[in-house]
Amino acid sequence: MLIKSVAGAMVLCMLSTAAKAGDLFDRGKLLATGGVTQVEGAAGAGLSTWSLITGYGTDRGVGLNAHHSFATFNDFTFNATGVATGLFDRVELSYTHQWFDTRAAGAALGLGEGFVFEQDIIGAKVRLLGDAVYTQDSWLPQISAGVQYKNASEDDLVRALGAEDDDSFDYYIAASKILLEHSLLVSATARLTEANQFGLLGFGSATGSDYSLEFEGSLVALLRRDLVLGFDYRSKPNNLAFAEEDDSIALYAVYFPNKFASLTVGYADLGDIALQGGQRGLYISLQLGF
Repeated sequence: MLIKSVAGAMVLCMLSTAAKAGDLFDRGKLLATGGVTQVEGAAGAGLSTWSLITGYGTDRGVGLNAHHSFATFNDFTFNATGVATGLFDRVELSYTHQWFDTRAAGAALGLGEGFVFEQDIIGAKVRLLGDAVYTQDSWLPQISAGVQYKNASEDDLVRALGAEDDDSFDYYIAASKILLEHSLLVSATARLTEANQFGLLGFGSATGSDYSLEFEGSLVALLRRDLVLGFDYRSKPNNLAFAEEDDSIALYAVYFPNKFASLTVGYADLGDIALQGGQRGLYISLQLGF
């Protein structure tokens, strides 16, 4: 309830800001430079978090968006809905709620068919130095630091599966650079985390596993000013004794018809999940904003 109350307060605050200061939504950044929404709600790509701040607000403006993401895999279905705001191209705040439907695999796992794991994520990101777009004469990337508080819904169950906790924090540092001359974006992120399957299966291990340093990377090509093609790689911890956790990859295309919307369609491979074999499938994400 506390997380949802905080999320509600965020939404009301952002709507109040929009009503009182509509001129702040200057949309001055270049098309596509706010990225899309990654799996935990931060600006980035499908799997990887970027150092870019969400939205199209400049250092004198504010950006606000909402998103819904859907993915269907061999045995599971994933949904995520959330909101995010970028403040003066310096600070990003986000909230996302995730659902992970076990479908028929839930019965095989002893949970019941269609059992759903849920998770709430509140995130904050701060741009520390550099500018990914406007410092083309320098190799210095834009660098940001962020934190995400994650709370899984099934306390007793995730502990029964071998997790130590049902909530935890992720910490990350991201470096991103847009090479306009080559129509490329390159991004790398170091994440300190103990999340099992992004946190949906709890955090850490009852046997004593602690935080591990994981890697996220993106390589994105700008095919046209409104269309990009990208590849993500993400490593993950391997804490739970009953099932090995694999790294993930994604291939995707994003269409930006204007600065108010983006549509991401891709293929994601999350590897083996909960002894159910490789999980591969279609990923779709719609983002709307100002």
